Amino acid sequence: MAASPSTAPAPSSSASAAVVFAVNGERVELREGDVDPGTTLLEFLRTRTRFTGPKFGCGEGGCGACVVLLSAYDAASGAVSHAAVSSCLTLVHGLHHRAVTTTEGLGRAGAGGLHAVHERLAGFHASQCGFCTPGVCMSLAAALAAAEAKAKAQAGRRPDDPPEGFAARLTAAEAERAVAGNLCRCTGYRPIADACKSFAADVDLEDLGLNSFWRKGDAQASKLPRYDEGSIGVFPEFLKAEIRASSGIDDLYTPPALVGSASTWHRPRSVEEYYKLVGSELFGESRTKVVVGNTASGVYRETEVYDRYIDLRCIPELNSVSKEANGVHIGAAVSISQAIEILRVEAGGCNDVVFCKIADHMEKVASPFVRNTASLGGNLIMAQRDQFASDIATILLAAGSSICIPASSRRLTVTLEDFLQMPPCDHKTLLLSIYIPRWTPIGSLSGGKTMDGTVSKIGTSVLFETYRAAPRPLGNAVAYLNSAFLAQVSSDATSSSLMLRELCLAFGAYGSQHAIRARNVEKLLVGKPITVSVLLEACRLLKETIVPKEGTRHAAYRSSLAVAFLFSFLYPVTEGTLKPLKAVHLNGYVTCGTNGNPNCGPDAHVDVSLKKINDVNSGSCTNDRILEYSNQIIEINKDYLPVGIPTKKVGAELQASGEAVFVDDIPAPKDCVYGAFIYSTKPLAHVKSIELDLLLKQLKTLGVVTVKDIPEGGSNVGANTIFGPEPLFGDPVTQCAGEPLGVVIAETQRFANIAAKRAVIDYSTENLDAPILSIEEAIKRCSYFETPPFLLPQKIGDFSKGMAEADQKISSEVKLNSQYYFYMETQAALAIPDEDNCMVVYSSSQCPETAQNVIAKCLGLPCHNVRVITRRVGGGFGGKAVRSLPVATACALAAFKLRRPVRMYLDRKTDMIVTGGRHPMKICYSVGFRSDGKFTALHIDLFINAGMTKDVSLIIPHNFIEALKKYNWGAFSYEAKVCKTNIATKSAMRGPGEVQGSYVAEAIIEHVSSMLSADANLVRHRNLHTVESLALFHSECTEDAMGYTLHSICDQVTASETYQRRLEIIQSFNKSNKWKKRGLSFVPIVHKVLSRPTPGKVSILNDGSIAVEVGGIELGQGLWTKVKQMAAFGLGQLCPDRSQELLERIRVVQADTLSNVQGGWTTGSTTSESSCEAVRHACNVLVDRLKPVKEQFQEKQGNVSWDELISKAIMIGVDLSAREYYVPGPSGSYLNYGAATSEVEIDLLTGASTIVRSDLIYDCGQSLNPAVDLGQVEGAFVQGIGYFMNEEYVTNSDGLLISDGTWTYKIPTVDTIPKQFNVKLLNSGFHKKRVLSSKASGEPPLLLAASVHCATREAIRAARNEPHCSGFGPSPSHFDLEVPAIMPVVKELCGLDNVESIWGATIASCSFSALCDKRCN
Repeated sequence: MAASPSTAPAPSSSASAAVVFAVNGERVELREGDVDPGTTLLEFLRTRTRFTGPKFGCGEGGCGACVVLLSAYDAASGAVSHAAVSSCLTLVHGLHHRAVTTTEGLGRAGAGGLHAVHERLAGFHASQCGFCTPGVCMSLAAALAAAEAKAKAQAGRRPDDPPEGFAARLTAAEAERAVAGNLCRCTGYRPIADACKSFAADVDLEDLGLNSFWRKGDAQASKLPRYDEGSIGVFPEFLKAEIRASSGIDDLYTPPALVGSASTWHRPRSVEEYYKLVGSELFGESRTKVVVGNTASGVYRETEVYDRYIDLRCIPELNSVSKEANGVHIGAAVSISQAIEILRVEAGGCNDVVFCKIADHMEKVASPFVRNTASLGGNLIMAQRDQFASDIATILLAAGSSICIPASSRRLTVTLEDFLQMPPCDHKTLLLSIYIPRWTPIGSLSGGKTMDGTVSKIGTSVLFETYRAAPRPLGNAVAYLNSAFLAQVSSDATSSSLMLRELCLAFGAYGSQHAIRARNVEKLLVGKPITVSVLLEACRLLKETIVPKEGTRHAAYRSSLAVAFLFSFLYPVTEGTLKPLKAVHLNGYVTCGTNGNPNCGPDAHVDVSLKKINDVNSGSCTNDRILEYSNQIIEINKDYLPVGIPTKKVGAELQASGEAVFVDDIPAPKDCVYGAFIYSTKPLAHVKSIELDLLLKQLKTLGVVTVKDIPEGGSNVGANTIFGPEPLFGDPVTQCAGEPLGVVIAETQRFANIAAKRAVIDYSTENLDAPILSIEEAIKRCSYFETPPFLLPQKIGDFSKGMAEADQKISSEVKLNSQYYFYMETQAALAIPDEDNCMVVYSSSQCPETAQNVIAKCLGLPCHNVRVITRRVGGGFGGKAVRSLPVATACALAAFKLRRPVRMYLDRKTDMIVTGGRHPMKICYSVGFRSDGKFTALHIDLFINAGMTKDVSLIIPHNFIEALKKYNWGAFSYEAKVCKTNIATKSAMRGPGEVQGSYVAEAIIEHVSSMLSADANLVRHRNLHTVESLALFHSECTEDAMGYTLHSICDQVTASETYQRRLEIIQSFNKSNKWKKRGLSFVPIVHKVLSRPTPGKVSILNDGSIAVEVGGIELGQGLWTKVKQMAAFGLGQLCPDRSQELLERIRVVQADTLSNVQGGWTTGSTTSESSCEAVRHACNVLVDRLKPVKEQFQEKQGNVSWDELISKAIMIGVDLSAREYYVPGPSGSYLNYGAATSEVEIDLLTGASTIVRSDLIYDCGQSLNPAVDLGQVEGAFVQGIGYFMNEEYVTNSDGLLISDGTWTYKIPTVDTIPKQFNVKLLNSGFHKKRVLSSKASGEPPLLLAASVHCATREAIRAARNEPHCSGFGPSPSHFDLEVPAIMPVVKELCGLDNVESIWGATIASCSFSALCDKRCN
């Protein structure tokens, strides 16, 4: 990469350069052969430049970690356009004459300074682990640049300067949506949204959350870091000059097309040139890929290496837009985002309903940074060729669209319906353009024709609507089913009812080959009055038509959605069912709160006059906010300053600007090669051989490292815990699908990944038993790991006696599935051989000391020959503890064998498959209780699926039982079994065992309350512990009445007037709405944590600066921040008024196993406080050493500054480094308390749920840093929402995970968190047995997310009281609500046939009324 000033002219060699572009203003030239044509921009940036801000999070365009700003210059107009793009999908050879800006290009710490985007993200506490932050910054930066460009374009000149600190024309809604496609596993999104909204011109600053710029009530724009227009995406002058110079040859894109046998990237200039190219001998036996945006590689993860690429973007015809009176022709290479803008312009301010609604729907396709490069034609090609579940194909099919393809020497127009039914296209079929006809709202169609070609009739009205049901409201999720309906409706003169003259019903994404028209249903409905009986018949026929192919998940649910959407479309105009003139929604935009599902249904009263039908506006013209309100209440403790102050997280600015270094950001050493796991796809089999695919010689692989390469004296060990070791590689028998078998070594990570996925493994199951793949099979075959008795909690009381005292007894079971960690940074390691048989390993690990031990054992080396270094981790949640060890060990083994550096950075799919996740469980319970809801006894049979090895699974029963004991069960007994199965090993995940135990307690509460027909919240209150019962159930955690704050917390949550008023509003809402229901629930927690021994080392350097080392690892939880504050407090005893100044002179340094030994594990929520206490003790040692020096010199010269004190101490030989090892006392465990209420709204037609509001109160003791703890509470809660509501963990029949990427595994996004999100940190005061009276905050709040699940259950219970949702047996109030409560689960519990039920009931009612009338007459 050659850097040159932005004003520099093009070098004379530029004519021979294949690609010329800019990265952060610096010139980049690529010549033929410099870079493999399959190289993405992300790979190029991270391996060929110093800019590592863009991160690899998924490789699918599904997470946003890699987002950069791509700018293009139009020489004709002089305009510069900006777009956020996924650099993991964008091919670097396609960037000719473009400018790329990464987060480093916005600004950097030090020289040049940070950009306002960086400073505000940091100041609003919107960065925790920081791995996703650069991508968030660039998504926001792109929105700011686009808003500025839009304002300039509309004004035709530079717009007036925006208000100070704001951005021109950016609304709060646009700011929120800018990051709707960015995933974050740490923060819970609320602070990210607030940071984005701080740039919006229409935001009330007082509505923004906790930040470091102002205190509540003192918000002023002038206190924000100023945003200057024009500061984002400055297009380099040298590149403009080159573009202008070449504009005579080509207006925008590229140098002359590359030709010749050596060329691998081709840019044809015309359709004819394209066909000449693909018909040449060069392409006869070549593996060829045709690209525009290359976004298909995110859908279909490539295991192919292509010889040649053909870039279609230089063909003018494919990029043209032709507007006609009857419609618009859009070139196939036009991006989806451009198509949206074209349709909006053509819609004329939402006057054209069809165009506007197509644009609205397209905005729910993928995310902005994918839509900006994905082409409209490419989407349709995927739908036609690859059976891609396209929304665009469906909505364009309904709109009567057609496509143009070349045929011989002419252009052939084919209806989209016919095109989808053609044989799958290959690269010899070129899609040229898409035609979308114009449908006017007064009924005159294009050319006076209907969708079937007949002449339209006067007096008709066109109705158009689109629908989708998907896990996320704002897109970035494939729909369970999508549909679009276009109808001509007219009044029938004889019956005075409405009649369908023409109709198009399009459905897609439901498990079909492609989008289809339900022609048999159309035929049934056309020409008939729209009556309930007709529609009921249509729905039954539709259900028989929309049948997913065999093997499609949630097939019945998808079929029911088709009925629900038709119901939503046509019900408002059915004869005799609605009262007129109350509201008009018939052809209005559907704005369901969560998933793009219909609001408008039988609950709306609709004026059925045709005039009113046509007076509509599109919902896209509204400005709906994603998040409505949030409030954060904290108490600042000033007893131990600067401890207790809500300071910014250490390194937050560096994380935002991309300067924070993660393992994969470390520059690759000379001769570095890359590794990728080959893993088993069989659950139990002999591995006879592993061979690489010989067809992929160009991958430049160096071979496979297997168990045979473990050196003499070493052992096949990949992890180790107190419960024993586990193997690195499956040998000679693989124990589960997902077990590593070897490591492919190649010259790039991409090549290693492809080679690993193409590896050929020969298995044999001869003489092996059938694998154990479930808890039930493990029970049947008595396959258990033995749990040491000392790990099992005490049983309480006499269970038999307690049951005898019960008025009622019930038994049931609960099943809970797994959850994947989804840390944004996947497992990563870099191993570098050193002299004297030593090894340096950089590992993204929560336990580097254990990694050192395991690597040494595997290699047969003493531990002092292995040095493991961890600076920071891009999210852990337990997954970077034991499950990080095999990666570091395999990496070290490969480096040891090859004697050269080896780097491993797992792709997302491999990471998801090999690292396991949360423990699946089966819980059987028997509970006795009195008629007032008071428990007398509980017995639990607990079965835990550990997978193939022990890991730390033997502690899970203890954690589960401790969390379950949050209520007073009377007598309590249990039996716990840890099952050994042939699935990937499960490990500790945030709140391991505790989240399940706390939830099961709530499930029992819900069951009991339903049996008593009592309010579940009253049953909860009745069974909360007293101080005495708490001591009985948690005898090792003594608590006095002052410290036991749970009752006070629960009273604050549920006894307030606000809570009671909400209950009344919900009851009223449920009475007046048939198709929307709300539920409100309250959940308390009692969470036990255990402090662990931790070292801390404080060193004062010659200049007075301070370096601190701790055993704890910075995972994003703010450990370094709290440690830094504690060090300033500890040393501040020497200068009480200068502790804040000391804070700025302290640096916490990376963990190094040869520098700070006995580092232990960073798990269990308490490592931050333990590290702080170790540092405080070390500071006390230094204070004791320095205090006499200070007193001595103060007597001689008065005041002594810090620098003078340190200088004098050095002169007299004072040891300025102290290391302490903090060991908690016998009472190292304590209890955490909290409670949450959540309100959820469900849609009975689709099963969609909206979290209307959540209120959390969490006892944080005296918080060491309220901003950090608040972030932990919110982030944990939202991660818990994922577990309870969103994250479906799916495996195949061999136990292999198949929900293995962002396309199939859906963590929460900004549009799925509570719309009102309120958190209060309770300061419970002094407690001598805790570190400065603080409490843990990392894991306990996750348990509170069960309140969302319980509120969903309440909403479903309200739904099941409706006649159309009844029919569930004698006890409709009790039912099992699965975890997660995804849309199909909710819908099924509300009735998959509830539409048919209500119409059937309507017909029956009408028949009964008619019969009565007849008898009366």
